[in-house]
Amino acid sequence: MGLDRVKLMIDRLRLDPKFPIVTVAGTNGKGSTCAMLEKIYQQAGYHVGCYSSPHLVRYNERVRVDGYEVSDNDLCAAFKAVDAARLMNEAPIPLTYFEVGTLAAMWHFVQIGVDVAILEVGLGGRLDAVNAFEPSCAVVTSVDLDHQEFLGNTRESIGFEKAGIYRSSISAICGDANPPASLVAYAHEIHADLMCLHRDFDFLLSANDWQYTAYGKTLHSLPLPALQGKYQLNNAACAIAAITSLQSRLPVDSTAIKNAMLLVSLAGRFQTLSRFSTTPYTPWVILDVAHNPHAAKALAENLQAIKAQQTKGHHGRTFAVFAMLADKDIKGVIEAVKDEIDGWYVADIHHVRGALAKDLAEIITSVIPNVSVKIFNSADYAYQQACIDIEACMEVNDNDKIIVFGSFFTVSAIMQFLSNK
Repeated sequence: MGLDRVKLMIDRLRLDPKFPIVTVAGTNGKGSTCAMLEKIYQQAGYHVGCYSSPHLVRYNERVRVDGYEVSDNDLCAAFKAVDAARLMNEAPIPLTYFEVGTLAAMWHFVQIGVDVAILEVGLGGRLDAVNAFEPSCAVVTSVDLDHQEFLGNTRESIGFEKAGIYRSSISAICGDANPPASLVAYAHEIHADLMCLHRDFDFLLSANDWQYTAYGKTLHSLPLPALQGKYQLNNAACAIAAITSLQSRLPVDSTAIKNAMLLVSLAGRFQTLSRFSTTPYTPWVILDVAHNPHAAKALAENLQAIKAQQTKGHHGRTFAVFAMLADKDIKGVIEAVKDEIDGWYVADIHHVRGALAKDLAEIITSVIPNVSVKIFNSADYAYQQACIDIEACMEVNDNDKIIVFGSFFTVSAIMQFLSNK
C-alpha cells in the first residue's frame, strides 16, 4: 500500500483537476454519504462526477456522471489512457485493480470537465489511491473495526488511517459520535478545520422531519432521507456539513437539499425489492450489504423499527440468506442480529476470501443453539429454498421477511439471480 505509484501516474496523465473534490472515508456510511452529496449537487444543477466502490452487478456502477453510469466506451477510453501512461517508458508502473479504476475515473472526470467530484475511499484513507488527489473537503463518516489486517486492531489505529484524508486548512468533517483521539489529534496537528458531529454540527429528529444545525444556523423541516434507518441522519448531516463548507465555491440552496433527501437511493442498503410472490401472500425481500458488526447492528435496528410499526403478534418471521468473507468478524455480525433472525440459509462465497457455509453454520449454532440452519453451495440456491420454505409454511404472514446480507458478494449474487429471472 502506498501513493507513490498513483502520484507518478497522475503526473504522466497530467491530471490537474480544477474542480472541487469531496473525499469520503469511513467504516460504514461512506457510500450513503456519497450518494447524498451526489444527489444534492445534482439537484442544485451542477455537473457531478461520483466514484464509489465496490459494484454489485456492473463495473459501470463505480463511475457515475450526473447520476448515470458511465458507458462502456467511455470507461474503455479511460482504461486505455491509463495503460498507455503506465507503459510510457522502459519501466512500466505496476498498478492494482483499484488504482487503475481510480485513475480512470478521475481521467474521465477531467476530460468532460465536471463541476465537482465525489470520491469514495476504498480502504482506510491515508494510503488509499483516492487520497492521491487533493480534496477541497474531507469526510470521515464513522470509525469501527474492519480490515484490521491492513488498518490495525483498534479504533485508534483505524481512526488515524482514516484521518489521513484530512488536509491543512480545509474542512475535515467527522460523523462519528465518539471520534478516536488519534483522528482528532491528527486533524489538530495538521491544522485542519475539524467539524465533529454533536459538537460543531448536529441534527434533531421529530415525528415527520428533521433539522440540521451548525454554528447557530438551522435548516428546518428537512424530509427524512429516502434511505432507511435512523443512522442515515448521521450521513445526511455529514453531507450537509460538506455542502455548507463549499458554499463559496458551489452555492446550494435549501430546496436542493430537501429534494435530494426525498430522491436519494443506493442499492443494497436495506433495499426492499418487489415481493417475489404472485399469490396474495407476499413476504418482504430486503437486501443489505452489512458485513461487519457495526453495520449489522444498524440492520438489526432497522428490523426492530419495522416490528415497532406492526401490530403485536403479527411481526412475521425473518429468514436470513447469509454468506460472508472469512476474514470478517463473522461471530460479531451474528451476535448483532441473532435476536431478529428465525432461520438461517447459509451459503458459500466462491471467492478466495469466502467463508464456507459449513463454517458459518458452526458459528451460528455456537451463538444461537437449536436455531434452524440450512447449508447451500451458493447464495442463489439458499435464496430459492428460503422462498420455497416460507411459502410452504402453514402459518403464512404478510410480514414475513427474507433478509439477504453478510457481504457485497452475497447481495450481488441475489441481484444477478433476480435480474436473470
